Amino acid sequence: MLDAHADMLIYGMGEKPITEVARRLEAGEPIECLTDVMQTAVLRPLSEMPATSDNDNIVLHSFDACLKNKRCQAENFKHIEQQSNRFHGSTIWQRHGDIAVKVNPMLPPMTTAEIDASFDLPYTRMPHPRYKGKTIPAYDMIRHSVNMHRGCFGGCAFCTISAHQGKFIASRSKESILREVKEVTRMDDFKGYLSDLGGPSANMYGMKGHDTEICQKCLRPSCLHPKPCPNLNTDHSQLLDVYHSVDALPGVKKSFIGSGVRYDLSMHRTGNCKTDETNRRYNEELIERHVSGRLKVAPEHTCKHVLDMMRKPDFSLFYDFKQIFDRVNARTGMRQQLIPYFISSHPGCHEIDMAELAAETKQLNMHLEQVQDFTPTPMTLATEIYYTGIHPYTGEKVFTAIRPEEKLAQRKYFFWYDKTYRQDIIRSLHRLHRPDLIARLYPGFRTNR
Repeated sequence: MLDAHADMLIYGMGEKPITEVARRLEAGEPIECLTDVMQTAVLRPLSEMPATSDNDNIVLHSFDACLKNKRCQAENFKHIEQQSNRFHGSTIWQRHGDIAVKVNPMLPPMTTAEIDASFDLPYTRMPHPRYKGKTIPAYDMIRHSVNMHRGCFGGCAFCTISAHQGKFIASRSKESILREVKEVTRMDDFKGYLSDLGGPSANMYGMKGHDTEICQKCLRPSCLHPKPCPNLNTDHSQLLDVYHSVDALPGVKKSFIGSGVRYDLSMHRTGNCKTDETNRRYNEELIERHVSGRLKVAPEHTCKHVLDMMRKPDFSLFYDFKQIFDRVNARTGMRQQLIPYFISSHPGCHEIDMAELAAETKQLNMHLEQVQDFTPTPMTLATEIYYTGIHPYTGEKVFTAIRPEEKLAQRKYFFWYDKTYRQDIIRSLHRLHRPDLIARLYPGFRTNR
């Protein structure tokens, strides 16, 4: 804000704050008086900033203090993440020289009626006119897709979704979703195949806490890590109902799920026989009816301590899901592929962890395609650790591969099967004193060392 010299910044999903700003400006209020609009940040005189934190306000370490001490920055982030995930958050303040930044709280999640009203507006479903005549691969991918909800309670350390959509799910009504699907079926180039019925995490539609009053007091950044919250209703029945209703529409031959699926959510055993049976059926229907040849999932890593840093489930759950995937394919006579997504150089990940990942995925007979070297993304826990070297919640120092040679040393293990990398990997594993991994990756290799 200070760099941009802006009067106001609207953050998160902006329909409600921007309409309130427009309404109040139209009523004659000057922009400098709009200091209380939720989901906005404004600049205020230092005299307005509380001296210390209280029940309604959180005073962060100053900008200057953060420049001098990265631990201050890490401590600030914990407050920012917690407040962005609260149902009713506090006002956040930070001093920047002789002025204060005031960040008003997030709005509660939109009601179904509110989010329906937003999605039911008369969108053209076309790219911006400036792209006329140009090919946009991302647009081609989503042209015949439908977004069913907002928010994500996964809380992955490297993801920004909860920072701008919140962790509480705001779901459209089935009627609103069906209206949009009907619009898609009327598009000139629609051939009967919906590319995605999804959302930030495809299978969180309609989910919330059994007791929402508990949720409103919760500060946990993830409802799924280190294990699913006992208050979380993981019933996939609403989602299956939408799938069935969409597939029954005239003109729809098949609906695919292109968004990421949280298999730790659909495989969670609640102890409620009806819910557990519904979730088992969800996994089977997903694999049998809604995969376009390849199902992409995101275990992200294989080593437990790295997965804990990522706020992801143990890799053993991937094995369990793969068993279901293989069983359904065998029963139906299909030959679909399960494509896992992995990240190298994530905070907390060392070179030896990537070597373990290579050996583990080789055992699964996987030549990895969906891979990424960690890229810092603003407003994520992982990026704060990358920058500060400190975990905001524990205060402990955390190793992160930052230098190009460190990152390359990790990334190469994705491609253990490529002869270009073989000798370099073998040399590295000798340096790491792990001949056992050489034997696992290259069983026929012989060395005099």
